[in-house]
Formats: sequence, structure tokens, C-alpha cells
Amino acid sequence: MQFRLELQISAAEGAIVRVLGMIERRGFTAHAIHAERNGDGSWQLQMLVDGQRPGHTLALQLGKIYDCLAVAVTPQAEVAGVPVA
Repeated sequence: MQFRLELQISAAEGAIVRVLGMIERRGFTAHAIHAERNGDGSWQLQMLVDGQRPGHTLALQLGKIYDCLAVAVTPQAEVAGVPVA
């Protein structure tokens, strides 16, 4: 299944690495990543990911990371052919 993740994470050292590590450890593959800094210093990430498990499962797991402030997932049917950012 392919889907888009939209995350807001804090600017803490290693936060992006922790998010990417969780995605890979859970068996998902990132195909595209776009990151921007928000005015408050946090990161806004958009990712196109692929995996055999449902996207909401990964979103729940990412939401448990201390530095992850918000997570949203969009199913494949709604992102087919749409590039990240």
C-alpha cells in the first residue's frame, strides 16, 4: 500500500532520524520526503511511503515518538500520481 504521511516534529536533535528509523523498522519504505521549517522552529514533513501494513498503524506508532507533534495519513487512492509537495 502506498500513502502520504504528513508530520510535524519538534526541532530537537535527532528527531528526523528517529522518525525515519521508526518508519523503516516497521517495514515501510520512504519513496519521497519533503521537509520545511515552520516559523516556530518545528519541522513539517511530507512523505510518500509504501508498506504491507495499513498506514494508520504507522501513524499510531509515530504518534508515540516524543518529538512527533502531529501525524496525518492519506490513503493511496487519494495520492495516486500526486508528487510530494
